Amino acid sequence: MKYIGLQSQIWKNNTRSVLLLIMFPIIFYALTWLFFYFTLTFQDRPLGVEEVNMRFLYAFPWITLGVLLWFLIAWFTHSSMIRAATQSRPLERKENKRVYNLVENLSIAAGMKMPAVNVIEDDSLNAFASGIDERTYTISLSRGIIEKLNDEELEAVIAHELTHIRNRDVRLLIISIVFVGIFSFIAETIFRSLRYGSLGRGKKGNSGGAAVLIALVLAIIGYLVATLVRFAISRKREYLADAGAAELTKNPRALASALRKVSGDPTIEAVKRADVAQMFIENPQIGLKKEKSPFATLFATHPPIKERIRILEQF
Repeated sequence: MKYIGLQSQIWKNNTRSVLLLIMFPIIFYALTWLFFYFTLTFQDRPLGVEEVNMRFLYAFPWITLGVLLWFLIAWFTHSSMIRAATQSRPLERKENKRVYNLVENLSIAAGMKMPAVNVIEDDSLNAFASGIDERTYTISLSRGIIEKLNDEELEAVIAHELTHIRNRDVRLLIISIVFVGIFSFIAETIFRSLRYGSLGRGKKGNSGGAAVLIALVLAIIGYLVATLVRFAISRKREYLADAGAAELTKNPRALASALRKVSGDPTIEAVKRADVAQMFIENPQIGLKKEKSPFATLFATHPPIKERIRILEQF
C-alpha cells in the first residue's frame, strides 16, 4: 500500500474532523426534530409541522448547550479518562532509556516534538497513541510489547503510533468518540428508565410510553450511524499508519514481524470500553470475544491483521 503523503493525510484528517464536528450535531438535531414530530402525532389533537418546528426551536438552545457542555468536558478530560480506562501511567526516562531513545530518535527523524510515553502493566502486546495537541500527545506501550519485541520491531510500532499523531488520526478519533458517547449515553439512560424506572411500568400513560419508545429508537439509530462512521475511520487509519511507519523506518518487514507477534496476544485485561479499544494497534478486546457475528467485519474496529502483514511484506 502506497503512503499518500503526510501533508495530504493531515489535510484530509483535519477536513474530516471539521465534517464530523458539523455532521454529528446535524444528526442529533435531525433526530431531535423527528422525536418531536412522531411524539406529537400520538396526541389526541395531532399538531402540524409548523407547531412542531416551534417546539423544536424552543428546545434548540438547550439541546445545543447540553451537547456543547458534553463535548467540552470530554475534550478537556479525555487524557485522564483514557489513562483510567487503560490503567496506564507515565514511563520515566530513567526507568527505560531504550524506549525513550527510540521515541526520541523517531520524533527527531519525523520533525515533531516528542510525545509523552506511558506504560500499561500488562504482559500482552499492544500499543496506542492519544491526545489532541502537542501538550497531550502520548504513546502508550504495554509492558509485554516493550519486553517481547526486539529494537527494530519496537521502533516500527512506535513509528506507527507517531504516524497516528502526525496524521492527526488521534484528534479525529477522539472527536468521533465524544459524539458517539452522547448517543450511547442517551440510549442507555432511556433503556434503563424503561427497564427499572417508572417509565417501564407504564405510569406515564400510552402517549408517554410511546414518546419514550420513539426516543429510544431514534437514539439507537443515531448511535448506530455514528458508530459505523467511527469504525470506518478507525479501519482506514490503521493501513495509513502502517504505511507511514514503513516510510519512517524504511523497514516495513519489522512492523510486519511486530504485528505477527502482537496478533498472538493483543488482549489487555484492563480495557473494557469499546471506544478506547479501537485506539490500539490491534483490538485489545479480541481475546475476550468468543463468537463472530455475520456483521463482525462491518463493526470491526481494525482491518484484518493478516491483511496488514501481507501489504507490509509487499513493500
